[in-house]
Amino acid sequence: MNELLLLSITAASLGFIHTVLGPDHYVPFIVLSRARKWTVSKTMWITFIAGVGHIGGSVVLGIGGVALGVGLNKLVFIESVRGEIVGWMLMAFGGTYAIYGVFKYLKDGGHNHLPDFLIPKKIRQMKHDVSHSMEEKEDNTKLTPWILFIIFVFGPCEVLIPMLIFPAAEKNIAGVISVTLFFGTTTILTMMSLVYLGHFGSSLVRLKPYEKYMHLAAGLVIFLSGIGMHFLGW
Repeated sequence: MNELLLLSITAASLGFIHTVLGPDHYVPFIVLSRARKWTVSKTMWITFIAGVGHIGGSVVLGIGGVALGVGLNKLVFIESVRGEIVGWMLMAFGGTYAIYGVFKYLKDGGHNHLPDFLIPKKIRQMKHDVSHSMEEKEDNTKLTPWILFIIFVFGPCEVLIPMLIFPAAEKNIAGVISVTLFFGTTTILTMMSLVYLGHFGSSLVRLKPYEKYMHLAAGLVIFLSGIGMHFLGW
């Protein structure tokens, strides 16, 4: 079999496996799309852009490392450090979002059965006249997608670096482009497919009575994804 073809097939296969076995690649998008009521198209665009950033970060690191004469072991070490950083970033984002979920729950009237001394003064003074139509309104906040993008730019692709090193060291431009395209395309398509399935599947589940907890649940799920990535090597 042609060496370039074999390299491309291997890159595509590893891209698929790498993504499926890493829940952090798709779980945050699924839970946030449900909590923030993103449309399918918005969810897919956010996933796509985050995926491009995810692949781009490792490609730049790999090619830049070869150009600067950095050895494979050092690049793999850098990727492992990036993985630890991203794990902490996911935990920080998830924890912060969970706190936001608690605040929003109280703000939207979840505190009705709580004693007054447990309710923040500012929330006690708020008027709770949010209509049903407002509750169904899609979230338009731009901050959350940017946070996801930044996290995924830092996210490592450990299996991509060794594959890039081989053709890059031999100055095989076609090999570098092929590995990048096949690995990147497969990874992004797999991410989008899993997010779409998760988004579609969650829409079939009747969660209306529990929607007031969705932001809190999303934050906790993302926090757990960070724990899994940092401590379990997802």
